[in-house]
Amino acid sequence: MGNFAEKGVIELFMFSKVQSAALNGLDAYLVRVEADISDGMPQLLMVGYLSSEVREAGDRVRTALRNTGIALPPKRITVNLAPAGIRKAGSRFDLPVAAAILASLEKIPKESLKDVMLTGELSLSGQVLPVPGILALAEAARDSGIRRCIVPDKNAAEGAVLDNMEIIGVSSLSQLIEILRHPERAVPEQVDTDRLLREQACICDADFAQINGQSVTKRAAEVAAAGMHNLLLIGPPGSGKTMIAKRIPGILPPVSLEEALEMTKIYSVAGLLPEQTSLMLGRPFRAPHHTVTPEALAGGGRIPAPGEISLSSGGILFLDEFPEYKRSALEILRQPLEERRICISRTAGTYVFPAKCMLVAAMNPCACGYYPDRKRCTCTEQEVSHYLGKISRPLLDRIDICAEVPAISYEELTEKQQNESSLKIRKRVEAAHGMQQERYRELSIHFNAYLNGNQVEYYCPLGKKEQKLLKNAFGKLNLSARAYYKIIKTARTIADLEQEERILEQHLLEALHYRLPDKNYWGREL
Repeated sequence: MGNFAEKGVIELFMFSKVQSAALNGLDAYLVRVEADISDGMPQLLMVGYLSSEVREAGDRVRTALRNTGIALPPKRITVNLAPAGIRKAGSRFDLPVAAAILASLEKIPKESLKDVMLTGELSLSGQVLPVPGILALAEAARDSGIRRCIVPDKNAAEGAVLDNMEIIGVSSLSQLIEILRHPERAVPEQVDTDRLLREQACICDADFAQINGQSVTKRAAEVAAAGMHNLLLIGPPGSGKTMIAKRIPGILPPVSLEEALEMTKIYSVAGLLPEQTSLMLGRPFRAPHHTVTPEALAGGGRIPAPGEISLSSGGILFLDEFPEYKRSALEILRQPLEERRICISRTAGTYVFPAKCMLVAAMNPCACGYYPDRKRCTCTEQEVSHYLGKISRPLLDRIDICAEVPAISYEELTEKQQNESSLKIRKRVEAAHGMQQERYRELSIHFNAYLNGNQVEYYCPLGKKEQKLLKNAFGKLNLSARAYYKIIKTARTIADLEQEERILEQHLLEALHYRLPDKNYWGREL
């Protein structure tokens, strides 16, 4: 009887557990890492519905422990990652597996693992390597009541932006052991997010002051930036479409903490966040080549990862040579541009990624680029129609602003003049954004372009003259319901740029002007 009791005590003594976390799209969930050491054939067995890289953690941990000066006993070591019904992938479980084994060997006190989340990859030498998705993992731990996370030191700044969470960075397995033996010696990572947001600045070599002429197009870009409206630039080769598009990031408004956290999480999950980066403060500018696949644009894979649409969330997705993209890739844009999110379904579940991007597209009016200038254009009417037909009407209907970029004359190109700088334009954009922040302070949106139909009716009321103007335009131009709301939202942004509380006739007229591609291009108005 005593032997059985003693054996039970020994078995209890040889068991330990620690919390870790795994990614599920842009979110994360907790994973309990359990270690049990018992008599039997000497081996380290990993169980719990694991991918190959997680199974390999056993060999990495064994070697890292040995090179740290800790040899595993000739026992049967079983490590379980629960819940066992969800597949685990990645190398982020190395550190918690090592900690669970060390606690079972009584190399560290088990109490030090209570209410602590661990994650990190181990090298064979015992160094702790960075892993993607730290912000999402730490957020999941905080939401579950955990208040301390031990992560790779190169990821510590990223996790430290969260409130009510203590982030401890470690660089080696020996440092982890020291911290778990003496928790009071741990020094949490500190990041002053308020200071970072106050000091964020627009760093952009490309300036609108470098562009001569194209005043109408620059105005359209300013309106688009102020409300994060989708923008289409159409014109002949060399007219400045790409130059204008690449300067739009320099006039975008600063990011809020909410936006910065979302962008940081996206890039962290995708493994694209630079080391030692705490917050992404610059709005992204993504410009995928026209050979991009639909999957790369939308995101996907066996375990879905963010695509270009999500990576540009909070910033700009620039598609140059718009008609040259695959039709299947372009049509993927329709739902995300409308719903500001993209859903990817797999047998294991549905993954939702944000798509709060501003689409900026540039295109020529025909294959040779010079239509409707018949002195230079060599395309037939059928060829022009075929080229423009690559962009579907439903997709064009989701673009708020269409601006024609005419060919620039020699005099405009060579004229010495003081053009308006990006900094000056950005100040107006920031003022307009301030009005939007105040107006939508009760909502979870930041820009006019994000309003839905009901919100447009409430936040963008029209006077009688404005209603009559829009009613006439709706009938004569055969506008869709979507176009109707986009015109109002664009007019709201134009009014914000002029610091007007009400939408006036001139604001609607300018919005209607941006809404209409030239008849010579598509044969009829949108």
